[in-house]
Parts: sequence; structure tokens; C-alpha cells
Amino acid sequence: MACWGYLNKWTKVKFIAHTSVLSPSKRIVLHPQQRCAFRKVQRKPEARKGVQEETGSPPGEMAEARLSQKPAPEPPLPPQMPPRNPRRLIKPLMFTIGFTGCSFGTAAILQYESVKSRLDSLLEESESEKKEKFQTHDTAHWHKWWNQLTDFQRQVIMFMSMVDDMWSGMSEGQRVATGIIAVNAAVLCCWRIPSLQRSMLKYFTSNPASKTRCLPMVLSSFSHYSIIHMAVNMYVLWTFSTTIVSILGREQFLAFYASAGVISTMISYTCKTASGRLHPSLGASGAIMTVLAAVCTKMPEAKLAIVLLPMFSLTAGSALKALVAIDTAGLVLGWRIFDHAAHLGGALFGVWYVAYGQELIWKSREPLVKFWHELRRGTSDSGGGPRDGGRKDGGGKGGGQA
Repeated sequence: MACWGYLNKWTKVKFIAHTSVLSPSKRIVLHPQQRCAFRKVQRKPEARKGVQEETGSPPGEMAEARLSQKPAPEPPLPPQMPPRNPRRLIKPLMFTIGFTGCSFGTAAILQYESVKSRLDSLLEESESEKKEKFQTHDTAHWHKWWNQLTDFQRQVIMFMSMVDDMWSGMSEGQRVATGIIAVNAAVLCCWRIPSLQRSMLKYFTSNPASKTRCLPMVLSSFSHYSIIHMAVNMYVLWTFSTTIVSILGREQFLAFYASAGVISTMISYTCKTASGRLHPSLGASGAIMTVLAAVCTKMPEAKLAIVLLPMFSLTAGSALKALVAIDTAGLVLGWRIFDHAAHLGGALFGVWYVAYGQELIWKSREPLVKFWHELRRGTSDSGGGPRDGGRKDGGGKGGGQA
């Protein structure tokens, strides 16, 4: 009887201990911190409770207590990603349309100002050449000034002249690419500052699930966290910069590049929301893909060489088709190595702009340029003094009829 009572007692204790823990089929996967906290809190009180019921109550009352006992409350579910909400795309879509329009409008005005400044500089140079004919160049004065400088000042002047020679030897496209590379390098350095990590994640990574969705569409196109990622993108930009700027011009290219980054990010937002894979992304790959697609569409027979395999070459049209096929496969199969949706969006925008967009957008800028010209002319006339106003008012009624 003693052995039977000991065995009965041991089986009851084991039964109570097993009923106090959830079965493996009913467990819920939690984050590591939540899962460990739940086990530590639930194991000890349940084990003590089972021992107290065994030592202080008869077997019948224990069974009734177990049946009448309420089930333990389930642990909280882990935080899930926000649901797919197409309304989140309305604001980014309006921002994309507005930003693209403002970019090309600003580019048209900048081109007008650039042409005007060049004409003014040419007139000033012609006048200065006329004046220099009647002036004598005193070389002794410059030799004396150079001898009065210290060695450090001479080295600085020589370095500045060397940089100026290098800058003058670059093409216009390479100069524009140099500015873009400098901006990307500055953002890359900001990623290495610990105090800026929160701001960089908020404004320099694009994510449709984030509260800030519009401004990162622009800033993420100039943001790289990996040095290798930035080096590859900037190398491709440097390679095609001369060709694309010669096709579009400096101002139009800047508007084209900035709009490409926003449009490719918008395509990425749409695909992420549709698939439910709401993860952040960054990089200039979408805008670079737009430049590559535009050049390959404009010159499909041009020969391109692979960086790591220079002995193999292929036409630009074939390279574009291969890249589009790879990104399409990555988007369908769910590869997360790159943002394939942004790549495809940039490529489609580049092909469309060279084929139709340039005629539709850039060639229709004349009304805006005329409006800006009249606005500037009116501003300069208003600042001409009372002489212009006297002419207008002195005409009287007859002047007004004329």
C-alpha cells in the first residue's frame, strides 16, 4: 500500500505539472524576449500551485479544481507588420506627380538663366578684349608678386591650378556626375555617425509602411549604406554620364535623374504594398537603371563590356533586355537581394522618356519659359526708375489708344 500510495502521488504530481504547460501544438511563436519572460513567469507559480493542491487537498477535490479552473490567459501576439492599405499610396502618388512637374519646370527655368548668363559673359569678354588691346601686361609685376609668396602659398596655388585643369578637362556630363557622386559620398559618411542613425533611417530609407513616405522617395536615391553598393552605382553613372548629358543637356538630365529616383521608388511602393513585403530599401539603383535604359534605347547597337569580364562584349539593346529579364524574375520569385521593382520601374521610365516623354514634357516647356521671360522683363522694367514710368504716363489718352 505504501508503494501504491507513493506511485499514485508521483503520477498525480507529474500529471499536474504537465497540464500546467501549454502543449507544443498550442504554443505561439514570440520574440525572444517575450518568449523567455513568459516561461519564467508561468513555470514557477504553476509548479508551486500543483504541489500545494496535492499536499493540502484530497484527490477528488483536486480533480474538480482542475476542471473548474479557468484556462490561463494566452500571451500577447508579436507585433505584426501593418496591413496592406492602398490608401497609403495616394499621398506618394501625388508627391511623385508634383515633384516630377516641378523638377522639369525648374530645369527649364535654369536652362533659360544659363543661356542668358552665357550671352552676358560673351558680351563682357568681348568688351574686356577691346580694353586689353590698349593695356600693357607688366610681367615683372607678377614675378615680383610670385617671389613674395611663401612655399605653402605656392603649393596651394599650384594645387588649385591643377584641380582647375582637371575640371576643365572633364566633359559636362562628368562634371554633373562628380557633383552627384559627392552628394552620395557625403550621405555615406553620415551613415557612419551614430547620433544620426535614427534620422537616417527615417528620411534616407524608403518604406511604404513608414509614417514619412514622401521625402524619403527623393533622399533615398542619394543614400547608400555599403561602400561597394555606392561604388558600383557611381561607376555606372560615370560611364554613361557623358552620353546621357550630351543627349538631354545638363538641366534636363538633372530633372530626369531626380524624377527617375522618385518614380522608381513609387513603383517599389506599389509592388511592396501589393505583395505585403513591407521592408525598407535605399540606393540610387533605380535612377541609375533609368539612365542605363535611356542610353541603351537611344543607341541600341552600341557595344558594352562587362566590368569583371572585359573580353566579353554585347550590344546595349541585349544588355537592357537581360537586365530587365533578371529583375522580372527576381520580382516574381521574391528575391530580396535588390529592390527589383525599383529597377524595373526605372528601366520602364527611361525607355518611355526617350521614346515619348521628351516630346511630351520637355518640348512643351515654351509657355513656361515665355512666362518666366515676361516676368523677369516686367521686374527689370519696374526697377528702371521714374523715366520708364514717365514715358507710360506721359502718353495720355492718345498714347493709351496707340
